[in-house]
Amino acid sequence: MNANTLDEPLYEVVWPLGRPAIEARATNERLADMNGITVAELWDYLFRGEDIFPILREELRKRFPGISFVPYDVFGNVHGPKQTELIADVPRLLKEHGCDAVISAIGA
Repeated sequence: MNANTLDEPLYEVVWPLGRPAIEARATNERLADMNGITVAELWDYLFRGEDIFPILREELRKRFPGISFVPYDVFGNVHGPKQTELIADVPRLLKEHGCDAVISAIGA
């Protein structure tokens, strides 16, 4: 620490954003055809998911008649006081229900 002309401390500058907490990885390829796949719905019970998910189901079924869905209520509210336990159980539930894809993070 050095004093400047106003006799205040002088500090070295450090990167304000810090180091990434997780390592970035490549995303999975998009599904070429959604016929015959099962899509899980994950929701935090905020921001109109009860309105948006039915619209998504309807529109996706128009394009991919063979698609199926596991509704959000199977997974529970993935936000809130039981978030840690619910999120930890998601991989098991996805496997149990044969899910191939997930719709998540519905927001306003």
